[in-house]
Amino acid sequence: MSRRPELTTMGTKIAKAVFLVEAMTFFAVLALDIAIPTLVLCIMASSTWLVSLDLPVARKHGGEAA
Repeated sequence: MSRRPELTTMGTKIAKAVFLVEAMTFFAVLALDIAIPTLVLCIMASSTWLVSLDLPVARKHGGEAA
């Protein structure tokens, strides 16, 4: 009956490093999952605000063609 070799200290360090990288990747993607829709909504709100401004250039003057 052969025994399974125990994990060495180096094997444990590598496993911890891999887990750390995977966790960092997960949370970085999670942050992007929140940031990108927020950015899109801010751009949409800004464009709506910009279009709704009463700019002198966009006003029609009495008697002039548009």
